Amino acid sequence: MSGEAEFRRIAADIRRRIGAGEWAAGQVLPSRASMSRGYHVHEQTVRLAYDLLRRSGVLDGEKGRHVTVAHPPAMRTLTDMDADWPYSSETTDTRSQAATEELAGRLNVPVGVSLHHEAIECLEPGGRSAILISSWWRGRRRPHASATAELGAISLTEVQAHALGLLVDSLAYRVVRTRLDAHGAPVETADLILPLDRWTIRLR
Repeated sequence: MSGEAEFRRIAADIRRRIGAGEWAAGQVLPSRASMSRGYHVHEQTVRLAYDLLRRSGVLDGEKGRHVTVAHPPAMRTLTDMDADWPYSSETTDTRSQAATEELAGRLNVPVGVSLHHEAIECLEPGGRSAILISSWWRGRRRPHASATAELGAISLTEVQAHALGLLVDSLAYRVVRTRLDAHGAPVETADLILPLDRWTIRLR
């Protein structure tokens, strides 16, 4: 069996053992050395299995340290696309960007014009990332009177997947939110990326 197939097989078996109740949420798993002896493989193979399970949200813990069984992510319901996030958040990028054709259409500005940009990672109370928000606007940031939203799905990029602790190409909700002034003109647009395993969307 190839090395890649071997660590994926081990990851699947660890997932099965967790599901069977051998290890409970929050419990520390055996060390890589101990698991490698149990599975009769190199320690590196177990490390790869642990890394895969960590990225997919089954395990918690830093690389090179003890890993624990992750608590299931909280399922939240998003009802107001324009509401402020009630918990902590981190601004991860504020570099300006040139308007792509899509952004130009959303903001009614020329293609290539310089836009202000802000990327924010919204965190759950336990510290896990819940939403990634990228916003764009031209000139001074102005207040808005209303907002529109379009809901779709995307495959996560490497950067998005890393931030959310998921696998690349995992599916996520994508909410395109555009804020409008009192005359209905767009003043800001944003992409909200929400993991499917942590959210339901309620339209009203």
